Amino acid sequence: MKKKSSKLAVQEPSLEVGIEQWRHAIDELDTKIVALINERAQNAMKIGALKAKGGVKPYSSSRELQVYKKVAAQNRGPLKDEAFKAIYREIMSATIALERPTRVAFFGKHGTFTHLAARTKFGSSVEYIPTKDMREVFTCVARGEADYGLVPIENSTEGGVNQTIDIFAETKLKIASEIYLPIHHHLLCKGKMEDIKLIYSHPQPFAQCRNWLQGNLAGIEKREVGSTAEAAERAGKDPSVAAVAGTLASEIYNVPVVAEHIEDSPYNITRFFVIAERMAERTGKDKTSVLISIKDEPGALRRLLKAFDDNKINLTRIESRPSKRRAWEYNFYLDVEGHIQDEPVMRTLRELEAQVRHLEVLGSYPMSERLPSSASVAKAVTL
Repeated sequence: MKKKSSKLAVQEPSLEVGIEQWRHAIDELDTKIVALINERAQNAMKIGALKAKGGVKPYSSSRELQVYKKVAAQNRGPLKDEAFKAIYREIMSATIALERPTRVAFFGKHGTFTHLAARTKFGSSVEYIPTKDMREVFTCVARGEADYGLVPIENSTEGGVNQTIDIFAETKLKIASEIYLPIHHHLLCKGKMEDIKLIYSHPQPFAQCRNWLQGNLAGIEKREVGSTAEAAERAGKDPSVAAVAGTLASEIYNVPVVAEHIEDSPYNITRFFVIAERMAERTGKDKTSVLISIKDEPGALRRLLKAFDDNKINLTRIESRPSKRRAWEYNFYLDVEGHIQDEPVMRTLRELEAQVRHLEVLGSYPMSERLPSSASVAKAVTL
């Protein structure tokens, strides 16, 4: 006679037991991670103490890039490199704050896209100083009221931000880093979309979202204000009022996003400069920004460009602005690949120095990855 097989012979662990086992493993890892992060911070503080003795500020854009690269090289998943970059950004931000309270001045109010660019670069553990205009950012850094400043320099279709370009001609501060920030506009409102009676924003976001607004909120009154942050602040006071702004403004002024990514073009990118007393160290993949005033004579611009071509230096950007010193005299702002300490760059600038009225290196800094661009980025992304 055959024996009946027992249904109770082997049982899998219950769901709860399995979850608890993995949670226990995670808790043990967290204990090690916390200890290692604190050990890392202690070592960084020792470096910070040595920097302080030498009068060097704690933030280093070249070291920041080096850390990101090393972490990405060691990453085997499942987390993506960008996730680790965000994690390490906050670790480094908190560590810098331990070394010495770090202050970053930025153009605009809390919640603007420039504020977002600053937080993307420096993390959430530093002190941020909003300023009323671009010149005040430079003044704060020059007077020592801020350690670093962040200003918009150009966007993908509108070209250079003229005010920033002109101020560089008047300052001895240096470019220490660059950042490309993708900008996305959202509709913020505390009430329902169908109850909206008024929309606030800066003129350029209105222009960038024209098609969406016409298709979804045609006939609703639109009022222009000084920034997207101000628009969000106003929308936070009345549920029948909306704002076109970003996610940081939504977070700071506690106004929910009721419609995401309402910009007409999917690409909306602005480039920012971090300004400081010193430029960055050489990394091997750098850019150098130069201000050159050429002589008013035939062939002057051709000779300028030929010098870069002869030394096989890639010129990534050139823009002219009136010098404001003499009528019809222009300054040329150039970005070239390479660091001022690279022999080809150094040799080229030496050659040019004898040919031009004035030449000044605005800074050498690590080259950031250029984001894909399209045909709809306006200066509003800096406001």
